Amino acid sequence: MTNHLKNIQFNFFKLSVLLLIINIISCDNGNYVPKPRGYFRINLPEKKYRLFDSIYPYTFEYPVYSTITPYTGSKSSEKYWINLTFPQFKAEINISYKKINNNFDIMLQDADLLVNKHIPKAIDINYEKIIHDSVRVYGLIYDILGNDVASPCQFYLTDSTNHFLRGALYFRLAPNNDSLAPVIDFLKKDIYHFINTFKWKEEKFKK
Repeated sequence: MTNHLKNIQFNFFKLSVLLLIINIISCDNGNYVPKPRGYFRINLPEKKYRLFDSIYPYTFEYPVYSTITPYTGSKSSEKYWINLTFPQFKAEINISYKKINNNFDIMLQDADLLVNKHIPKAIDINYEKIIHDSVRVYGLIYDILGNDVASPCQFYLTDSTNHFLRGALYFRLAPNNDSLAPVIDFLKKDIYHFINTFKWKEEKFKK
């Protein structure tokens, strides 16, 4: 065997050993763990609120980064229905209002039915009671959990004798609540602020 051939064989051997070492290191003994899927960072505005006080039979504070318009998304829309819209997040809270007229139990049932429509895609639904005796505001907040749930938060407010108001948070895009989690949590704080500053306005409603 010539020296030239021996050199070729030796170089081939070194290359094979090098590739084997690289392969072992890269495999890390089969303990490779894929990185978790990440989402783009969402910039959230500073919390600031203004008062909504108009001809409506209720008043509340709402975020400065939202707008209020009449709700016209349904044929059944009525005079005191509004949309609280968040353009930055492509989100809105649909707010409907009805005067109670010997139908309080039916209104409660309807509120539950609208929440229960999300059960097929929900993994859980949490309930929180609202009791504000000083302003006669009572109700429930529904926290609807699940990645594909179309409305992750709903609520109703009532004085149990005259007024019944219902709200539902929606996004104008395909549901992916894992990626929207920071925005959902952010808007839930606004919903709580809405509820904590909410009051009925009997005197204007009677005119």
